[in-house]
Amino acid sequence: QVQLVESGGGSVQAGGSLRLSCTASGNRLSSYCMGWFRQAPGKEREGVAVVDSHGSTSYADSVKGRFTISKDNAKNTLALQMNSLKPEDTAMYYCAAVLFWACSGGYSAIRSPLYRGQGTQVTVTS
Repeated sequence: QVQLVESGGGSVQAGGSLRLSCTASGNRLSSYCMGWFRQAPGKEREGVAVVDSHGSTSYADSVKGRFTISKDNAKNTLALQMNSLKPEDTAMYYCAAVLFWACSGGYSAIRSPLYRGQGTQVTVTS
């Protein structure tokens, strides 16, 4: 079992930055592929980024070059640094975990998580 708690969301103007954090309790993050997905009202869930147990990362094309995912296995935390934010990045962001092998196909695997947090809202205004 893994419990995930996100923080760091908020409202920011386009072009600004936010850093999301996720603290995990329970099993060690090193046992899982970790990542973030987001969902805006009326839209499908979208995988954003993942980092696997080896530290390899994968990003959605829509965020590549702007977002950076990182993991600290010692502290059992996950982060998402979001720069150059756009209004289309507005959504509820969820920290999530899948089994360590599930990310072999890339970031989309995080859309169907084994565990997920409650989410944190990110709003980008133009």
